[in-house]
Amino acid sequence: MTAVAQSDPVLAGLTGPGLPFEIVATPAGRAFRHAPDNLNRMIEAGRRHGSRTAIVDWRDDGSERRMRFDDVFDARDRLAARIVAQIGPCEGARIAICMHNRAEWMIGFLAVLRAGGVAALFNSRGAPAELIAMIEEVTPALVLADTRAATALRDGGYAGPLIDLTASDEGPDLPAFDAPAHEASPDDPAAILFTSGTTGRPRGVVLSHRNIVTGLMTVQLSGMMVLHGIAAAQDVTVAAILAHMPQQATLLVYPLFHISGLGAGFLSPFIAGSKVIVLRRWNPAEALRLIGSEGVTLLSGVPTMLWDLLREVGNGGDGTGLATLRNVASGGQALPVNLLDAIHAACPLAMMGTGYGMTECAGALAQAVGADFMRKRASAGRVLPLADVRTAAVDGTVLRAGETGEIQVRGPFVMTGYWNRPDATAAAFTDDGWLRTGDVGFVDDESYIFIVDRVKDMIISGGENIFCAEVERVLGEQPGVIEYAAFGLPDARLGERLVAVVRGQGLVPAALIEAVAGGLARYKAPTALIVMSDSLPRNVLGKVDKKALRALWPTLCKQERLAGEH
Repeated sequence: MTAVAQSDPVLAGLTGPGLPFEIVATPAGRAFRHAPDNLNRMIEAGRRHGSRTAIVDWRDDGSERRMRFDDVFDARDRLAARIVAQIGPCEGARIAICMHNRAEWMIGFLAVLRAGGVAALFNSRGAPAELIAMIEEVTPALVLADTRAATALRDGGYAGPLIDLTASDEGPDLPAFDAPAHEASPDDPAAILFTSGTTGRPRGVVLSHRNIVTGLMTVQLSGMMVLHGIAAAQDVTVAAILAHMPQQATLLVYPLFHISGLGAGFLSPFIAGSKVIVLRRWNPAEALRLIGSEGVTLLSGVPTMLWDLLREVGNGGDGTGLATLRNVASGGQALPVNLLDAIHAACPLAMMGTGYGMTECAGALAQAVGADFMRKRASAGRVLPLADVRTAAVDGTVLRAGETGEIQVRGPFVMTGYWNRPDATAAAFTDDGWLRTGDVGFVDDESYIFIVDRVKDMIISGGENIFCAEVERVLGEQPGVIEYAAFGLPDARLGERLVAVVRGQGLVPAALIEAVAGGLARYKAPTALIVMSDSLPRNVLGKVDKKALRALWPTLCKQERLAGEH
């Protein structure tokens, strides 16, 4: 079992008795003594930022919109009143949010919590059938949507209560919601985030108030540790650095329905008083412009995005736009060392960082920034203070430090379970209560995690999780398809790309790719598909041998009918 060494002097100086990040032992494990009981209380702390700019966004007509913290809280309270007026008391009610990244999404999330509800975060990129599957999974009392998502939901057959927050008719002019804030208990659900399971059907990860609050406080603690390291290196006090530090700014590029977008992209900077600049759709030229014009200091994105930015600068983009960056982080997939060197060369004043986590852990369970990261650049980060991490063999035997096995974790940030899926929840945990991450790797004697493989049949393409099972489910539903397999191949830009092989009668590869794009989110469609004339290779258990298919792929591309590279 591995956790960050409590002998770390910086950590000890921040987490000792009487300090804001004091860590104590509880029957359930280590915890922050002074953690707020619920997320609403933590969010309320953002009011102190008052007239500072909180969100920079754009209206649908392209005009700029800037909201101060005061504006955001006012809009939150008015929307909370509208929600209660429409569905009545909200304590514990599930309220879905289905929108692209925009100010309304963030205000909607805050309003749901303010009204006492549980925010169910839908993948706004989903096809109508996927959205309806999420509706059926959590049966929300209300959906908050933008016009595009509202249309998709109605097209899919949803006829329940819905508020289009981007419609011109904003509804009744209600006063701000002034009822006492619902005092949720730490273990009450706060949000449900969806992740595709190996069955190909979406599962709702239930995160409690304790889970999310712990995740956010862990981010705060990590930031303070970095700040103390800088202060020591420059021989100044932390107070002196804070006194001269301008408002920080982050470019939001992760989808808000992802834990990276919700936590690190929105809630963490919002509570800290930073400015959040919304980039609704990834565009490297626009991202580069905003980094320069808005003075972005923190950029966190998947490696694909970082490569795109560097390529944009190399193609004549304004490289000085990167000069304001002081922190560049990556997650979602391994950070290639050559990319790290290229970013460091382009932003020599920026500290690099990486992290490892998952939705089921309310964010990161390992992180490394600056010198801590540069020491072991091939790692996925260092185990965070409240995380216990171990590796286990296939038979469940707990392994020693440095031995490779499935990574398992426990701590106050670990989900309470999957919504209405007791069997899936039970399967996700070991008999002694450790969460199975599905990742294969090892933890060294300094608590750095190294990922070497995945147990789950899932690929990460451009930072997006794509479960092969859900793609295969759609392929298997197409007329004439007899056998099918979807799998990942290495890709220099995306990290991995999804391809597929099928066998059957009268099949048109391009039509099959389009069927997946229409039945799921388009980014889940195979980038290439081959129709084989022979049976797919299988292993001794009778399962399709994807390892053999990967090896055969170059040959198949020459011999069989290929569609893709779309």
